[in-house]
This record gives sequence, structure tokens and C-alpha cells, in this order.
Amino acid sequence: MSIRLGVPKEIEQGERRVALVPAVADRFIKLGVELLLETGAGTGSHQTDASFKGVTILPDAASLYQQADVILKIQPPNESEIEQMNAGAVVVGMMLPHRYPERVAKLRDHKITSFAMELVPRISRAQSMDILSSQAAIAGYKAALMAADRCSGFFPMLTTAAGTIRPAKVLVIGAGVAGLQAIATAKRLGAMVEGYDVRSATREQVQSLGAKFVDTGVSAEGSGGYARELTDEEKKQQQDVLDQHIMAADAVITTAAIPGRAAPKIIRKEVVEQMKPGAVIIDLAAEGGGNCEVTRAGEQIIHHDVVVYGPLNVPSELPVHASEMFSRNLLNFLSPMIQEGEFKPDWEDQVVADSTLTRDGEIKHAPTREKVEGQAT
Repeated sequence: MSIRLGVPKEIEQGERRVALVPAVADRFIKLGVELLLETGAGTGSHQTDASFKGVTILPDAASLYQQADVILKIQPPNESEIEQMNAGAVVVGMMLPHRYPERVAKLRDHKITSFAMELVPRISRAQSMDILSSQAAIAGYKAALMAADRCSGFFPMLTTAAGTIRPAKVLVIGAGVAGLQAIATAKRLGAMVEGYDVRSATREQVQSLGAKFVDTGVSAEGSGGYARELTDEEKKQQQDVLDQHIMAADAVITTAAIPGRAAPKIIRKEVVEQMKPGAVIIDLAAEGGGNCEVTRAGEQIIHHDVVVYGPLNVPSELPVHASEMFSRNLLNFLSPMIQEGEFKPDWEDQVVADSTLTRDGEIKHAPTREKVEGQAT
């Protein structure tokens, strides 16, 4: 019997993405699965029910959860959604276990198998499944546009009858996927761009995009493609050099995040107070507390004549392409587990094993298990 794959409408406030788009739905159907969609699930990303050919449209989430074997999500299911799922169901999406340990406990207790897409290992064959990279690229692109929109002057150099306008100076802190996309977009907009990352290996990537790399003399190569946390001495050395570049910039975009931990504070309050009047900070790490000390998550404030904006869920602001990319990541992740329409994951496979959060009434992800069950005791 073919598995039934269900896609509910996202209920998180402001979430416009959907976990399945029509083009990817066609690919799933060719794998032999039956698709279920809650009516209106694609509305936020401009996908009508009628655009999903060969998909069964259900009137509400309750109907979908009762019938679906595998559920595709963008945002982590909340406790109400988990309660509606059948025991033995599978849910795949972003789970954020460090933020919602109580939800992980509920998934465990309901004997629901959950795959956290953010835990997919960063190995070559899993690149096409990496939701962190696909969504970060969107966030970086959008951050550059946000900075240009809020900047007090032009980004590009302009030669006019009234004289020449110098290009804006843009500093991007963090040269991961989001940072590199922010650099590339700011360059396309004509700004003079500098990039910085504690991982010295990113120097060539920053320079390849036409930006200048800020060398602070500190390197923090970490495992899994992430930066390690800096020591206090390293932070001071980094900050002394960065402060000068921050104060000279017309716009600063920060993207430095450590998965599962608070974002490092890179821009101190007193540095903001010494920035150019009318300068802009776009803090993409706002969801983790922000890279700037004065950032308020989800708000735009003015501090000493500097605009500081900490946007949340930035990929949702480009819902069409964000949904398309997320949906493809899910297809690439699930395809090897679907054989003749049946769900047959290889639990020994590294990608499957590393991304499994809960299964058979147990929390499989060790750091989450320690956090949740440690709290319980």
C-alpha cells in the first residue's frame, strides 16, 4: 500500500512558505506515493489548491493528520499539532529541538518518528537536502535589500550633473551562505563591500565576490562547516579591529550564528553609538538573540541615529522561491527512503541516522536527549 504524504497549512504567525510546491508534488507522485494537502496550504506562497494536480485536497488539518503517514512541515509542529498525529506517524521538517524541548518530549511520548532537517549532516551527498543553506541564501539576499532600502544614501557610485556620489560602504559579518549571498547582492547593487568571518578559510570566498576581507588576526575554524565559539581574548582582538570597520560603514549586515546556542555579541552598544549618523545594521542573527547588543528581535529601532533592524523568519518574505527550495530539499531527503511507494528508510545510513530526532518512543539525537531527559529528572 502506498504511503500517504500530507502537507498541512503552516500556522506559525507570519509563515508564508509551504513544504510542497506543485512541481515537486509531481515528482513525489512518480515515486508512487499518495499526496494529501490541507486546503489553502499554499496560499501564502501563491500556490492555489488547483495548481496541485493529482493531490487530494482535505478541508482541515485534523482530517489530514488522521490520514497521513508522513507529514511535511516548514515550522516545527506545536503541541496541538503533535496531539493530532497518529502514533507511528512520521514528520519531516525544521524541528528546532534546542528551542522547543517540550515538543520533542511530546513527539517521543506519542511515538512519532521525527526528522529534523537542520540536523542533516553537512557532507557532499547531502548538500541537495540542506535546508539551512537553501534558506540562508534567501535571507542573505534579502538582508542586502533591507540594508539598501534603509540606507540614508545610494549604494552605487553615481556621476551626476551635481557631482559624483561615492558608493556606500557595506560590511558583512559572517561569511557563511547568508553572508556570502549578502556580499554578492550588495556588490550587485554597487556598494563597496567588506566581508569578515572568524574562519580564515572564507577569505578566498569573500574575495572571489569582489569584496575586501577584513583580517583581524583571529581564526576559529570549527567542525561541520561552522565556526567554534571564540575565547574572551580572541573576542577582544577581533572586536578591536572590527570596531573600526563597523564605525566606518554605512551599512552592516550580521549573520553570525551558532546552531542551538545564543548568537555571539559582535557589535557592542558603545560601538553603535560611534557609528555614522544614519548608518544601518541588519541583524540576521536576531532569532538567536542578535549579534548586536541593542538588537530587538522582530523590531526596527533607532539608537543614536543608527537604524538597527532584527528581522525574523526572513526566508518567508520570499515565499515562492523559499518554498520551492525547501520542497526540493525534502524531496531529495525522502526519495532514497521511498521504494515502490512504500516508506523504507535505511536506519544505518548516516544521513538518516543523524537527522532522526525521535523514533520508537526514544529521543535519538544525543544532545537533545540529554537536555530533555535531564530536565525531566
